[in-house]
Amino acid sequence: MNLQEKILGRFLRYAAVTTQSRPESEVIPSTPGQWELAHMLMEDIAALGVRDVSIDEHAVVVGRLPARLPEGHAPVPVVGWVAHMDTVDVGMAPDIHPVVIRNYQGGDICQNEEKQLFISVAEHPELLRYIGQDIVVSDGTSVLGADDKAAVANIVTALEVLHDNPGIPHGEIYVCFVPDEEIGLCGAKAMDVARLPVDFAYTIDCCEEGELVYQTFNAANVRLDITGVTAHPMSSKNNVVNPILIAVDFLNLLDRGETPEHTEKTEGFIWAHGIEGNALNTTLKLLIRDHDREKFLAKKEYLKACTEMMKLRHPKARLSLTIRDDYGNVNDAITPDKRKCVDYLFRAMDELGIEIKDIAMRGGTDGSYLSTRGIPTPNYFTGALNFHSRCEFMPMGAVEKSCRVTLKLIELITDNG
Repeated sequence: MNLQEKILGRFLRYAAVTTQSRPESEVIPSTPGQWELAHMLMEDIAALGVRDVSIDEHAVVVGRLPARLPEGHAPVPVVGWVAHMDTVDVGMAPDIHPVVIRNYQGGDICQNEEKQLFISVAEHPELLRYIGQDIVVSDGTSVLGADDKAAVANIVTALEVLHDNPGIPHGEIYVCFVPDEEIGLCGAKAMDVARLPVDFAYTIDCCEEGELVYQTFNAANVRLDITGVTAHPMSSKNNVVNPILIAVDFLNLLDRGETPEHTEKTEGFIWAHGIEGNALNTTLKLLIRDHDREKFLAKKEYLKACTEMMKLRHPKARLSLTIRDDYGNVNDAITPDKRKCVDYLFRAMDELGIEIKDIAMRGGTDGSYLSTRGIPTPNYFTGALNFHSRCEFMPMGAVEKSCRVTLKLIELITDNG
């Protein structure tokens, strides 16, 4: 069986386990299917020579592949690979039914003949870049879940290659599978990072072939709670304090040019993404995102100043601002003495003849959080496209190249230390 078929077989097996996460859950993992996949992965990696396989109370799986080096070999960095087990909830079915299109020859792809669901070339001309490849899609009723089960299959297949080829030397390798990435990196945040004693790590959690990410947002969640004063209309003048209008006043202090719909590349924003209220209590929810650490901190201070202004303008109201950091920019952890992990990625893709797309991700990965905990964790492509959409698709040639990057990284790290 060739490498592509090995990856595909594992992907189809893992995709059959329903692991859609639920943001309203109060436990980690948020869905029982993630426990099922975690136990499946424990068995799979143990069968491939991974030792000390363990699972914690949050279904975070960690295992260690002992080093296999010739006698007298120079020390090799300890490296980790991290992937998430959950799939995203975008309002579609939680169950995934992949459809494999063999030797795609162009044209629209029919996902579901009964429901007449297609991925059209007119809307997705990127399909035409993959003529001649096998392509995997969903049946149109769900996402495909290549985010991030393509990565899970990649990592386990790379372990299989090492297991089946005992002549390939390698250093000590850790693998880690986490739940609930899609609802705020919950699994990575819940894990004890001491279980991952590595010099650096990699996530495989972005899209098309060649994408390489070591710049992500700094991210914070903001909540403004406002309590006003109620009164009957007959006595409301000079008495009523409307918390909904205070929230509107607060929003009007923000720069409309610094919102998601008006920013791109490394431009940051403040996003008002939720408001709920009544005549007495109103809650406003915002997100802060910025690649630049100083600008990120300045946005926090600005929201604090806006809150203080609202307190002065509405002295009878009670306002409480809560700011919670979510994750950081991976690049802030890539200090000169820790840059090897990024250099290896550039070199691996270059040696494999893969065109590098060095992008500043307008989002974050599990590695964005792990980097704040002292584990520099850049990210590279799965090979799949159109994440978080029923039009997500997985060209197997690109997915194979991602796995070859994984194997090439192991080779380079072993050879160069």
